[in-house]
Amino acid sequence: MAKRDYYEILGVSKKASGDEVKKAYRRLAKKFHPDANLDNKEEAAEKFKEISEAYEVLMDKDKRARYDRFGHSGLEGAFGSGGFNMRRDFTHFGDLSDILEGLFRGGFGGGNVFDLFTGRSRTGFRERTGAIQGGDIRVNLKLTLEEIAKGVKKKIKVKKYDRCSSCGGSGAKTGSGLITCPECQGRGQVAKTSRGLFGGIVQTITTCSRCGGTGKIVKNACKVCKGTGRVKKDSIISVKIPAGISEGNYIPLRGEGHAGPNNGHKGDLIVVIEEKKHPKFERHGTDIVYRAFVSYTAAVLGGKIEIPTLNGKVSLTIPRGTESGKLFRLKGQGLPQLNLRGKGDEYVEVKIWTPKRTSNEEKELLKRLEDISTDPPKKT
Repeated sequence: MAKRDYYEILGVSKKASGDEVKKAYRRLAKKFHPDANLDNKEEAAEKFKEISEAYEVLMDKDKRARYDRFGHSGLEGAFGSGGFNMRRDFTHFGDLSDILEGLFRGGFGGGNVFDLFTGRSRTGFRERTGAIQGGDIRVNLKLTLEEIAKGVKKKIKVKKYDRCSSCGGSGAKTGSGLITCPECQGRGQVAKTSRGLFGGIVQTITTCSRCGGTGKIVKNACKVCKGTGRVKKDSIISVKIPAGISEGNYIPLRGEGHAGPNNGHKGDLIVVIEEKKHPKFERHGTDIVYRAFVSYTAAVLGGKIEIPTLNGKVSLTIPRGTESGKLFRLKGQGLPQLNLRGKGDEYVEVKIWTPKRTSNEEKELLKRLEDISTDPPKKT
């Protein structure tokens, strides 16, 4: 089956700006998120994946340029074996997070925004025991290009809610326990009636303010956690960063988030990758670019120059008559592909260095060189 055009999927023109693409994706993501389509979740999930793939390509300058020029064939290998994978290949986490957080606040599911990537569902997180699902923690982790090239282990300090060791997370004093909330009789909701504008009876149902909707309360509260079942503390968590990761990628650490009240399941720690600006290299996907400044005489006569790479220094031979802007390729000296074999390349762009100050002797020599030059520049 032929794949649909990415621009058609998002309903934008080929000249659409990044903001226009983002606006279209935001609208469609809200429309087709599985939790907003409970009657046909599987179909909605496929549609959601399709629009996310289109968004990933059209918001990436390199991928979009290749797609515009060669179509889908220009993206072969861009997403690894099996094609686009939301969890592995989607890099615009921040945009999606903002969209879905708003969606969940609007009442869809009540789960965690990252469940979409894992196939996990946490809807209905208030259990009969009164336990409430713990929240996720999002932290940004800055990495150098060298760390990204080889992969690295990092330790992250986070302040989070953990289970109270005194009561074991129940919130109850030792020997005590949970009892049915007398306010709502265990229903978690209370009904209030009032007389309407035209004399009729109006009934409104609200969440019980005493038990928070759980239907249960602690008979005798734990003095350490004040009945919540959790306390806030600092934690050190280790995270393994795979080689080739990119800015915007994230690593979910399951169960490392906040503990939920009343022995609720723990949320996740979401580590979002940021890339530090490198003093020498520019990154373009798995390729890197280095600008080497050489003297006029070196460009004319040729020779060897020393080039830094992510794996140490190498020698590069430049031929005679090298012009400014000439690119040289150092194969395999780029970054590894995330979760795939192979590496990108390093491109060396030669720039001819022009001195701002010259001595009288240098001026005389340059004038003489211009007079005797056998290969003058062409007139334009």
